[in-house]
Amino acid sequence: MNFQYIAPVPADQIRKLPTRDVALLLLQHLAQGTGYLQYVGTMSSARRAFLQEPDTDRLVNLLSDAWCWLEAHALLTREPSQSEAFRRISRDGLDLANDPQGITRFQTRQRLSGPLHPVLEATVRTNFDLGDYETACFAAMKAVEVAVRDASGLDNSLVGVKLMRAAFQPHQPGKPGGPLADAQAEGGEQEAASALFAGAMGAYKNPASHRTVDFDDPIEAAEIIQFADLLLRQVERARRRPTPTA
Repeated sequence: MNFQYIAPVPADQIRKLPTRDVALLLLQHLAQGTGYLQYVGTMSSARRAFLQEPDTDRLVNLLSDAWCWLEAHALLTREPSQSEAFRRISRDGLDLANDPQGITRFQTRQRLSGPLHPVLEATVRTNFDLGDYETACFAAMKAVEVAVRDASGLDNSLVGVKLMRAAFQPHQPGKPGGPLADAQAEGGEQEAASALFAGAMGAYKNPASHRTVDFDDPIEAAEIIQFADLLLRQVERARRRPTPTA
C-alpha cells in the first residue's frame, strides 16, 4: 500500500505568499503533531509530497526558508533533552499557533523589537508587554511632556498643548520664539513643529478624554509609542541647537 505524503503547506500558498506567512502556516501544521520535530524529516516528507509539482526543488527551498524564519524568531527552539537535530515549538510559538490573536501580538512585538528612547524602556515597555496599552500610551506621551518642560525650562504651570505651543512658538521678525523652536527653519516649518507636538498632546496624552484610539488594538498602541519615541528624539535635537542671538 502506497503511503500518501501530505504537504505541510499547500504548494500554491508557498508560491504566492511571503516567507513570514508561509512560516506561520508551517507553524500551525507543526503544532498539530506530537513529539519532537526534525528539520530533515520535515523537508524530506515535503519533497515527497511535492514530487508531482513542476518546481519541487523551489518549493522545498521556500519551505526551508520558512523553517529558518521560525527558528530566527524563537518560535522553534532546540529540545535540550535530545540531540541538536531535534526541535520543539516554543512557548511563543504555541501562543501564536493556538490563539487567533497571537499573530497580532507577535506583530506588535516586532514593531517594538528595537530599542526605544531610554525613558520609554522601563515603564512604557513593561506596561505594553503586560497588555495595558492605555497606560503605556499615556506614559509615553507624559514622557514627551516632561522632556519638553525640562529642555525648555518653562514653568510647571504650563501643561499639555499650552506647554507645547509655548516651547515651540515660531520665531517672528523682531520677536523671539519659544526656547525649542528652530530659528533657522522657515516659518511654516516652525509652525508645523509646534502643531506636531501640540497635536500629540491633545490626541494621545489623555486617552480617557480623547477616544481617537482603540486601546484594544495593540498595533495602534505600538505606533503611538513609536511616535512618542520620535518626538523625544526631536526634543533632544532641539536641546542641542545653539540659543539664537537677538
